[in-house]
Amino acid sequence: MHTSRVTVRGGRTGSARSSTGSLDLPLVRPGDRSAGQAGTDPEELFAAGYAACFRSALEAVARREKVKLAGATVTTEVTLGAVGDAYGLGVTLRVDAKLPPGRLAEFVERAHQVCPFSRAVHGNIRVTTRVGGGG
Repeated sequence: MHTSRVTVRGGRTGSARSSTGSLDLPLVRPGDRSAGQAGTDPEELFAAGYAACFRSALEAVARREKVKLAGATVTTEVTLGAVGDAYGLGVTLRVDAKLPPGRLAEFVERAHQVCPFSRAVHGNIRVTTRVGGGG
């Protein structure tokens, strides 16, 4: 359906550029970033991708149920931490929408089955989901 290509030079202190040119930015280690400094890190990029993908999956689930999901938001936190002698990721997804909490929780659970990011990380990293209300 779709393939994206991004080339990184210099690792965490380099740059990332997509083949389309629409993504072209410096990469900075989170601990080295100063206030107002341009740049991002792999965890921010992963968080953005996961949030966008999960929001779309949530919309697909709602559409199948003929439910309007206007104003829904997904906020993703990606944490990098030590796992033994290596590094690992943890993810928290915060989902808010103008739906009753039980209904939203049902949609969120079903969205995990649809979202390619959720399917890719399932069983590999801990994903915590928090469901709110109000959008």
